[in-house]
Amino acid sequence: MKKLGIALLAGMVVLVAVAALVWHLNVQDEPDVSASVAASTSAPTPAVVARGQYLARAGDCMACHTARGGATFAGGLALATPFGTVYTSNLTPDMETGIGSWSSAEFWRALHNGRAKSGRLLYPAFPYTNYTKVTREDSDALYAWLRTLAPVHQPNRPNALRWPYNTQAALAVWRALFFKPGAYIPDGNRTAEWNRGAYLIQGLGHCSACHATRNVLGATSGALDLAGGLIPVQNWYAPSLESAHEAGVADWDVPRIVELFKTGTTRHGWVTGPMAEAVLNGTQYLSQQDLVAMAQYLKALPGAKASDAASVPPAHARVNPAVALWGARLYKDNCAQCHGATGQGVPHAYPALAGNRAVTMDSPANLVQMVLYGGFAPATAGNPRPFGMPPYVLVLNDGEIAAVLTHIRTAWGNQATQVSNVQVGQLRGSATP
Repeated sequence: MKKLGIALLAGMVVLVAVAALVWHLNVQDEPDVSASVAASTSAPTPAVVARGQYLARAGDCMACHTARGGATFAGGLALATPFGTVYTSNLTPDMETGIGSWSSAEFWRALHNGRAKSGRLLYPAFPYTNYTKVTREDSDALYAWLRTLAPVHQPNRPNALRWPYNTQAALAVWRALFFKPGAYIPDGNRTAEWNRGAYLIQGLGHCSACHATRNVLGATSGALDLAGGLIPVQNWYAPSLESAHEAGVADWDVPRIVELFKTGTTRHGWVTGPMAEAVLNGTQYLSQQDLVAMAQYLKALPGAKASDAASVPPAHARVNPAVALWGARLYKDNCAQCHGATGQGVPHAYPALAGNRAVTMDSPANLVQMVLYGGFAPATAGNPRPFGMPPYVLVLNDGEIAAVLTHIRTAWGNQATQVSNVQVGQLRGSATP
């Protein structure tokens, strides 16, 4: 009995120690918001407010905090996750349901520490893991602009997460494991332009929220990880920005990268899926200077590894001749009119499929999504009437889509793995168009 009591006591000590550590990790670098509530209430200058609006676009805040058909920035958008649904919050200055009663310090704490006005821990569907790098000055400018919006009285909808993910205790443990408040520290060996691009991409741009692989608990390895990954639940693949075989731009010239951010299109193709939304609401509004800075940062990312080239299989030898013939016929009947008989495409209209990295990436998820549900490039000021792709979800079955995509991925010099009926069926059944 004495040994059992000692063991129980030791266990309790360990639990208390772990709980203390988790608590410490969750309150580290916390600002004292109570001391700053009564801070200066002088009205922000027009320049600060304008900067806040610009930064809101840089962060693409409207995309998540505006439900379809709902009031702008009033929240209520459902974000599906592997752990349940998170509903975005009301950012309008309504005193009861929005951030009207928040101080600038409380808003800063939300971005920097992931904590609400009440002290409640926020779920990382709100990407404070990136926003922690945003400066206090930029946070205050965002706060100033949001307070100029029309107040919308719309109560925040409770999240619908499964147990134990719906508990603050579980979230505290997650944060202790995967989140540490920080700041962007300029690299003294880089130019001011590169550092500006790094700050935007790692912080407000939160590019790693999509372009990084997540572990089983939904965490990424950090804001520097841009190696690509499947976006949970949405099932769009955000390609690697570090690989020349996916979306790396080390060999692109800066004007071409800027054009893609500004218009959503280049002569070689256009952005689709979640990236089209990012261009539509965000990057098209950024200054030339900031877009060039982002381009310089992306160009300096690590290039393709030698192993990447070896990972592209000679798919021609692996395709069943009957499937190849079937796919070629389907392509001629459904695709050639726009994309050309040899996949050459039409510049600034229909992307070339021959030699297109988006076609030959290891993951065919985006190709399947586009064939199933179609899509358009974003309607930007530089490309106000984009060409689009019609949906084939009711036209072609899984086998037909697999065959035509296998043809596209192995024709005209393309070398990629064939697409299976199972892959198409999985995305048809679970994808979010």
